[in-house]
Amino acid sequence: MEIPEKLLKFKFHILSAITLCSSILLIIYLAPRFLNIIKYFWPLLVSTALFLVAVFVLGRISPPAVSASDEKAAEGLLDYVAGQPEQLQAAVEEIQLQEESFRAQ
Repeated sequence: MEIPEKLLKFKFHILSAITLCSSILLIIYLAPRFLNIIKYFWPLLVSTALFLVAVFVLGRISPPAVSASDEKAAEGLLDYVAGQPEQLQAAVEEIQLQEESFRAQ
């Protein structure tokens, strides 16, 4: 009498496990085979692999990081494009002063 009572205690767990297993088996049975999926998507997979190889190669042969003088030239261009160079220049100077005071500490 003890076993049926314990089984009734876990009836929802058992039913959910049976439902989950049966749904997984049904999906496996109805799903297309793995090789069929690979055959269908092989152009996409090859082009993605070639793109990743190109990104890796270009990353390896790209020029080194820009120097500080290049960054200042780019800041001037960005200030001009933004249209408010006076406000931006004041903000840049304030940030530079904060960085210098931080470095001095």
